[in-house]
Amino acid sequence: MKIMLSTEPGGPDTLVLSDTATPEPGKKQVRIKVHAAGVNFPDTLIIRDLYQVKPPRPFAPGGEISGEVDAVGEEVSDLKVGDRVLGMVGFGGFATQVVADATRVIKIPDAMPYDEAACFVLTYGTSHHALKDRAAIQPGDSLLILGAAGGVGAAAIELGKAAGAKVIAAVSSEEKAQFCRDLGADETLIYPRDMSDRAAQKDFSAQIKTLSGGEGVNVVYDAVGGDYAEPAVRALAWKGRYLVVGFPAGIPKIPLNLTLLKGCQIVGVFWGAHTVREPQSHAENMGDLFRLYAEGKVRPQISARFPLAQASDALQLLEDRKALGKVVVTMT
Repeated sequence: MKIMLSTEPGGPDTLVLSDTATPEPGKKQVRIKVHAAGVNFPDTLIIRDLYQVKPPRPFAPGGEISGEVDAVGEEVSDLKVGDRVLGMVGFGGFATQVVADATRVIKIPDAMPYDEAACFVLTYGTSHHALKDRAAIQPGDSLLILGAAGGVGAAAIELGKAAGAKVIAAVSSEEKAQFCRDLGADETLIYPRDMSDRAAQKDFSAQIKTLSGGEGVNVVYDAVGGDYAEPAVRALAWKGRYLVVGFPAGIPKIPLNLTLLKGCQIVGVFWGAHTVREPQSHAENMGDLFRLYAEGKVRPQISARFPLAQASDALQLLEDRKALGKVVVTMT
């Protein structure tokens, strides 16, 4: 089988397309013939040894896949050969065949294309857990999304609108702003690439407050971090909730006196741990998401597709923060 391997720590250009033996599923596992693999920001970190999980090399990046079951191990009763599925594998997804624990594999509706299935769980799962479980978002809340044109950000726009929130999408270009408006964002805000200047930070906070009606936003969904974080916290309303989602711009340092002055919460969003520690809640959330998909309220926005041999280019597009919505690696 074909697989895109990380053989040494480094950027996307260090990946090597290789041939390897087809794996066999073990007990409570299935093998999946992969049709598509979602590309996510953690994939750019794991190949540099900068992610929480550091698999032994060689390994393939790619945490979420879709395809069809082509072999079933012992003690698997709810999946069979030919089932259309998606799988959360953590890594190893940039390959033509993958073995996965059956508990991490979910059947998909017949009407869901493989490329959309490969983009569904991580982004929507993260954003739904963030907004529903961690922020307890309510109809009428104002929601600021930093990095709104990315995968989790675009999902947060759709889910925020489905929850009845007023959505303010913050992005780095007019092209991305238009993408967010097309998704349903009520307001857009274009921030500068360099937010290190204090005057720029104060202006950013002021713009957020203006767009929210003057009192600040109820919820901040921060998938950017860096120098954008503190001005976003300063733009929170009384008892606001700041969601810590990701740090492509760096890990921020936030003055904790702001939490006292605003009575606000800084809330971590670790979706991967949530799925393991709270499996019943995760299952309920997945039920919510498939229902919203069937109702047409959420749908992965795929802006680019790459064949397996060009998976490095897919990762580079994400690393350069040029992707709109989702990027997919296809095997067929």
